[in-house]
Amino acid sequence: MDIKKAHIVGIIAAVLVIVGSLMAWKWINLKSEMFYFIIGISVVIGILPFVVSLIIESSKEKENNEMFLEFSRNLVESVKSGTPISKSIINLRGKYYGSLTPYIKKLANQISLGIPVKNALETFARDVDSRVISRAVTLISEAEKAGGEIEGILESVAKSVNETEKLKKERLSVIYSLVVQGYIIFFVFIVIMLIYGAEEVAKPMLYLLIIQGLFTGLVIGKLAEGSLKAGIKHSFAMVALSLLIYMGAKAFF
Repeated sequence: MDIKKAHIVGIIAAVLVIVGSLMAWKWINLKSEMFYFIIGISVVIGILPFVVSLIIESSKEKENNEMFLEFSRNLVESVKSGTPISKSIINLRGKYYGSLTPYIKKLANQISLGIPVKNALETFARDVDSRVISRAVTLISEAEKAGGEIEGILESVAKSVNETEKLKKERLSVIYSLVVQGYIIFFVFIVIMLIYGAEEVAKPMLYLLIIQGLFTGLVIGKLAEGSLKAGIKHSFAMVALSLLIYMGAKAFF
């Protein structure tokens, strides 16, 4: 992941909070429990921009895949009418395809400048960086290179992308109840930990809760969206909540 301005701001903010809490701890006798609670908040502040970036990237990839399906359908219609694929792509340059629009414009511009369709498509797939689109583009570029029945290949590609997105939505719908159950079980553990907050068993339960939150989040991401990367946001939410709730309870109660 590229380091962006928001990431730097988050890290600086976290460092400032940590420095401020250290100074308060030393000079105004800040309670240890409150100090650790503030440290926990600063860590969350520092990591949050990276997690938000992952969520935005995941959302953008999803939109790109959906818009590529629309682009593929339009391309099929154009090629079926007898227009060569290169000209069809150029003709679609003016249409709006959401977050995919600048990539399609770049693809069309490269082709209009005389760059071979295969090379332009490979650049397009690299820029978008989506497995679904990369597979589809490979099929299209190979069919164009071989000079085969391009409209049939394009129809197959559009159908394949449509089926892939449909399966993802169905999987998410089926897994949704399991995701909810995972969060419910997690919050039940938090309540139990808070009940035993004054006893020695509380800390070991916190460690177990952090481990559970970390791996449960990754499993939820894998089951719901087919990617461990997608589970990072769930892991972050669970681990951050367990730490902040535990340390907050110790600091204020």
